Amino acid sequence: MTKRSTGGLVFSTEQGRMCPECRNPVAHCTCRQATRPEGDGIVRVSRETKGRKGKGVTLVTGIPMDEKELKAYAKELKAKCGTGGTVKAGVVEIQGDQRDLLVPLLEQKGWVVKRSGG
Repeated sequence: MTKRSTGGLVFSTEQGRMCPECRNPVAHCTCRQATRPEGDGIVRVSRETKGRKGKGVTLVTGIPMDEKELKAYAKELKAKCGTGGTVKAGVVEIQGDQRDLLVPLLEQKGWVVKRSGG
């Protein structure tokens, strides 16, 4: 296991600002491009109470969007549910049991939606 150097070229007089990760010009940086998560093409909607002192949340996983688009879409879903929530590691968490409301909204986007869990 090798430790990567945290230093490196950050500016070149020929090409301008350089990305310290991939060492390409910032305009052609390959390491910071947004990538869509790989999945099986199914959006799953479930309910979970574990680790939340008995409070239930609705989890939406498998949405084929990158992080920036997902946060904007989660904001839209929270507004339609009239409740709060967050996005953690590509999973949208909506407060309360909102499965009955979320499934039709997600199906309108043309995704295959399944209810998972109890």
